Amino acid sequence: MDVPSNRGLDRLDLSERTFGDYFRHAGYVTALIGKWHNGLYCRDLLPHRRGFDQFYGFPNGGQDYWKWNLLRNDDDAPHDGRYLTDALNDEAIRLIREKTGKPFALFLAHHAPHSPLQAPEPLVEKYRQRLGKDASEAVVVTYAMIEAMDSGLGRVFRTIKDEDLWEKTVIVFTSDNGPVLGRDSRLGSQERFNGDFSGEKGDVLEGGIRVPGIVAWPGHIPAGQIIATPVHGCDWLPTLFELAGAAAPDDAKPFDGLNLMPLLMGQASPELVGRALLFQRNRYAPAAHCNAAIREGRWKLYWPGDEESLRKDSARDNPPYVRGVTQPHWEMPLDRQLDPPSAALRPAPRLYDLDSDPAEEHDLAAKHPKIVQVLAAKHDAWFAKVIAQWQMSRSSILDHDRAYWKGRVAPDPTMLFRDFWQWKHAPKGTDPKAADPLEVFRGFWNDGEDDQ
Repeated sequence: MDVPSNRGLDRLDLSERTFGDYFRHAGYVTALIGKWHNGLYCRDLLPHRRGFDQFYGFPNGGQDYWKWNLLRNDDDAPHDGRYLTDALNDEAIRLIREKTGKPFALFLAHHAPHSPLQAPEPLVEKYRQRLGKDASEAVVVTYAMIEAMDSGLGRVFRTIKDEDLWEKTVIVFTSDNGPVLGRDSRLGSQERFNGDFSGEKGDVLEGGIRVPGIVAWPGHIPAGQIIATPVHGCDWLPTLFELAGAAAPDDAKPFDGLNLMPLLMGQASPELVGRALLFQRNRYAPAAHCNAAIREGRWKLYWPGDEESLRKDSARDNPPYVRGVTQPHWEMPLDRQLDPPSAALRPAPRLYDLDSDPAEEHDLAAKHPKIVQVLAAKHDAWFAKVIAQWQMSRSSILDHDRAYWKGRVAPDPTMLFRDFWQWKHAPKGTDPKAADPLEVFRGFWNDGEDDQ
């Protein structure tokens, strides 16, 4: 529901099994290449300790495309002149060419086109010419970043063919969220085409959650078909693992998603067509009825988010992120303080008919109160279950962090983030040259007294 790494909100509880765990259990060589964004600042949480044989990438939420600093399992892999996207594709190609005698399960998580907006200059110039003088530089660079990723994936796919693995490999290309349409601090407006949809990254409106989903398995999945049935990111693991033909690990929990293969094969899939899909995203501790939605069939019930629940505490959460964009990986204890959810009144939910109104412009809640009631009840039952699981996982994550740092010397945040504090947000009158971040930012790396 949120990902500030310094507070551990990006961490997946160690009791959960990952994509890597499942496929390693099934006898595959497993690799995570690219962005992990899960368990930063603690090596117990990194991919090569979470089911992946090989990790080449970064656990931070962002990375410079030229001054990147990656990890190869536990070893630093500093930038070498290559564009980050090319380096990740090169690593995928190397893995595919290795002859291990085992099948491989590769999770290639590209950073592009996430900020910082950077691309090779020849591609940038290509899109300057194509889009014209009125195009924002931010949009120009974004499209250049996408082409760099696409052309690199073309090299990866060519390698699969060259290794005679094309008809033995299932390829899933998907994204995690819609585009950012706001303003880049350096390059200007990022407003660009996003179909007819409302919303953007961070929203649970269609513009924030409808993303590309392309699946290829030559000789098996019919080519050229377009499937309108909505699916969820949670569906990919059960779909792919089913093909491995192995039982789940003994300690695995039930999947959150469903197997999509019958749908992809063109078979009737009533369990997929009729199910409810749920979405939620707010800052910090989960807040009910805040930037949340439930979709069932044509109907979608949507609760807008209130400003307080969506506001980021940038002064505390940006310094570790910004430092990690260019600096090698480091470990530190969590900033454990987390306020309870905002008690602000939530706006009333809105009901949309996505078949006739995919842009979500016409609220039909007043016309269909029964549908609102039924969908709200399903959402609330789901939220009650999820928040209980979240609270247990949060407690487990904090317990692990305390045990991990017991008897160890933690880095000094005053020095660690000396060049990264955003002092414009500090209390009035604070001397940025002398202030102690432990005092300036309430609860920062505290002893746990303020834990939630």
